[in-house]
Amino acid sequence: QVQLVESGGGLVQAGGSLRLSCAASGRTFSSYAMGWFRQAPGKEREFVAKISSSGYRTNYADSVKDRFTISRDNAKNTVYLQMNSLKPEDTAVYYCAAGSFGASADDYDYWGQGTQVTVSS
Repeated sequence: QVQLVESGGGLVQAGGSLRLSCAASGRTFSSYAMGWFRQAPGKEREFVAKISSSGYRTNYADSVKDRFTISRDNAKNTVYLQMNSLKPEDTAVYYCAAGSFGASADDYDYWGQGTQVTVSS
């Protein structure tokens, strides 16, 4: 069992940056791949980024490539999402998830409660 708690969301102007954190409880964090997803109002949840259990492999949605960076610290049971050059279309609730190294929500077994990111134009 893994409990996930996101933090770091907020309101930022376009072009700004935010760093999201996702703290995990449980002794098995390092055995899970981690993903970030987001859901904007009226839209389906979409994949943002993923990182393998070791941290050596990462993958991004085309919409955030070269702007967002996912990383993890297994000693701190935490995964991060550094978001730079934010755009209004990045506005969404961001969720972290633990599971296998996939880009579908079905690949993940555990989810956080989400953190709101709002980018103003």
